[in-house]
Amino acid sequence: MRAVEHEGKRYLLLTKSGDSSRVRDPETGDQRYVPTEELTMLDADPLETAASAVPGPVRRLVRAAHDDQMLGLVLELRAEPRPACELMDAYSLCESDALGLVTELRAAGLVEETTVAGERGYQLTETGEQAVETLLG
Repeated sequence: MRAVEHEGKRYLLLTKSGDSSRVRDPETGDQRYVPTEELTMLDADPLETAASAVPGPVRRLVRAAHDDQMLGLVLELRAEPRPACELMDAYSLCESDALGLVTELRAAGLVEETTVAGERGYQLTETGEQAVETLLG
């Protein structure tokens, strides 16, 4: 399977023949035939092309939230921004664990530093909010 482009849109090439080729839209799953000569073969990984059906913010969250603890933290920060010290107290996290979780989420662009009740804290970024909203529907 290969990633291809037709009229500015990426598809997955399913079958190729001289005149027409069958392609699948990774977003909808719809299949159709297009003239082979109109296809541009791409260097893109076909699995990455298939993954493009998932909105970017959700892909970020899926990659970053590698366990339930991480996903739970994202959902808690969605409910309300939290002071850093509360992350340790409320969730029985040691300082290094709390910092590790937050650092990974910040690196993914899902969490940002903020001020909560005069203290350093964390909240979801717009990307983080979009990811959770899409997941929870």
